[in-house]
Amino acid sequence: MSTETRPYPVVQDLIDAFAGWLKHRRELREMREMDRFNFDRIASDLRVSPSELEQLVRHGPHAADELPKMLEQLGIDEERLSRTQPLLLRDLERVCAHCPDKVRCHRDLADHTAAEHYREFCLNASTLETLDHTAATTH
Repeated sequence: MSTETRPYPVVQDLIDAFAGWLKHRRELREMREMDRFNFDRIASDLRVSPSELEQLVRHGPHAADELPKMLEQLGIDEERLSRTQPLLLRDLERVCAHCPDKVRCHRDLADHTAAEHYREFCLNASTLETLDHTAATTH
């Protein structure tokens, strides 16, 4: 729905944000209510530690939303990466979710300067740099 067709876009955005927050709170409650055996089994299936899984759930489902944008700005084909190196992509997502510098990342992505500056702040910088060079040599 575009801004022109939504009579109160700011109000709708606030409602959507609140709904997302409520959903995330519900997910956190479900995680706390889960018995330890099942939680540990899920963490094992995902190949992460239980404490890391707890952190990932706390960060929420959009904690790595910046990664596709970063890959695009670096000229790295996310679809191809998901086919050829799915575990690497999952690791990039995991690291991105733990990023302490989201504000800088958002700003550079919005300004389209992330490709110039990501090495200064991105926890995935060394991996992305390798992928960037690999993408450049395969084209």
